[in-house]
Amino acid sequence: MAQALYRKWRSQTFDEVVGQEHVMQTLRNALRDNRVAHAYLFCGPRGTGKTSTARILAKALNCTAPEADRPCDKCPTCVAISEGRMLDLVEIDAASNNSVDDIRELRDKVSFRPSEGRYKVYVIDEVHMLSNSAFNALLKTLEEPPPHARFILATTEPHKIPATVLSRCQRFDFRRIPVPEIAAHLQHIINAEKFKADPEALTAIARSAQGCMRDAISLLDQMLNYGAETLTFNQVQQALGAVSAQAVAALVDALATRNVTAGLALIQQLVVEGASLTEFCHQVIEYLRGIMVIQMTGDTALLYELPAETIKQMQLQAKQLTGPATFAAIKRFNATIQDLKGGYHPQLPLELALIESIQGDMISAPIAVAPTFAQPTVQWPTPIAPATLPIDAPTATPSAQPVVNPPAVLQPADQKPAPVEPPPLDSAAIQKLNARWKELLGVVRKQCGVQVEAALRSVRDIAVSEQTVALAFGTNEFTRDMVARPDNLAKVGGILSNFVGRSITLECQIGEQAKLANMISIAPTQEQLDGPDPLVEYALSNLGAEVV
Repeated sequence: MAQALYRKWRSQTFDEVVGQEHVMQTLRNALRDNRVAHAYLFCGPRGTGKTSTARILAKALNCTAPEADRPCDKCPTCVAISEGRMLDLVEIDAASNNSVDDIRELRDKVSFRPSEGRYKVYVIDEVHMLSNSAFNALLKTLEEPPPHARFILATTEPHKIPATVLSRCQRFDFRRIPVPEIAAHLQHIINAEKFKADPEALTAIARSAQGCMRDAISLLDQMLNYGAETLTFNQVQQALGAVSAQAVAALVDALATRNVTAGLALIQQLVVEGASLTEFCHQVIEYLRGIMVIQMTGDTALLYELPAETIKQMQLQAKQLTGPATFAAIKRFNATIQDLKGGYHPQLPLELALIESIQGDMISAPIAVAPTFAQPTVQWPTPIAPATLPIDAPTATPSAQPVVNPPAVLQPADQKPAPVEPPPLDSAAIQKLNARWKELLGVVRKQCGVQVEAALRSVRDIAVSEQTVALAFGTNEFTRDMVARPDNLAKVGGILSNFVGRSITLECQIGEQAKLANMISIAPTQEQLDGPDPLVEYALSNLGAEVV
């Protein structure tokens, strides 16, 4: 039976490991100076050589060749490890052997001496999957193993390893492998397997692997079964579900020129052709990242992996797009990747990302409504609760109704509207506030919640001046503080502004009478002053309290 390429081409010596020179050099020196640690922790993304390096280190510790040649990959011990039949190399998958009983069994066997080599090597893969109890059972053995035992832990998520374990290991971080190094290794495999491939095709495979050598070799293995004499870039694109660089550039052109129609037509064409929209979104993000790099640095040397024609096109588009627009588009398309995994219309998230990237400022712009009021400018305290107090007064006659400001008109971005002073409060506005107090409380309940509405019911007096409304809450600091919270104060002030047809500033005061300069006082009725305590009413109706 044929063997998968990633298994056939697994690194067997330190020299064959690609892209991890900092780890290999340290391990070589430790072997040379006989300073090999009793426990190592290999961290890094998948497919970067952690398990392969662990096996190579096990070979080097047990190799029978001269010290300078270890591991030789030729002696019986090295061959046995390569073929997976070395009894002194124990590999444990912590994902399926993560209980405390599994670790206790391992701990009981550690004391037995090796049967073939000089060292017994335990490799625990995906060690972060061990339970807390299993980690605790491993601690003492990991700190002081027998002289003949060595531990190598491997994980893709080192942040899940307890600090007590980290402190007992020498940690090595494996990095993602750069695209040129992956492409060069793929070319080496192609030559050894007696196949042919375009360099552009190998680079595309290397880029899609995102630093993972195993993924790159697996994709190469898939492509070599395509049946063609030479592996081409188009074949790789078809296998990945990717689209041409021209299509990606065309979408970014639509973004730069704010041409929604062209962008939507391109996405629809990709859907008809059966392209992978997720892969296309990845390509768009990568392309926009290139534009961002050019905008921020002006240095195209940072994009050495890209063809010269693509870089020239990016430079032109970098001048058409603003920096903030590029950043926003990258964020929006990046967020779209998760949305593309489901949904009735698979292309809809991508279409929305395009439209919002082009017209985001228009979509997010506030819509002017009439009447329009300035946000109250206030500085106030904190929280609140309930109350009871409508203010009854005769309704204003139609002739006394205040004139409401006309709807605001959206101004072009380059023009600032002339500031308009809001008209002062007049007697008609005061009468409207008095007459519609109960209605106002209903709106407050809907927009701010029952607690803020209940707090307003505890108001004992209202005073009004030209641009200010003051509410007096008696001795009830709790309800005063509830309304005076900045978020609640802004909402209640906005609601009051809409009711009186004026832009007002709201003040919350303690005392039986509200006081303002040049004010018109609105006295509450005797029923309001002598009514039940609002806090008691709130506790009875909303909190299930009982009067004792």
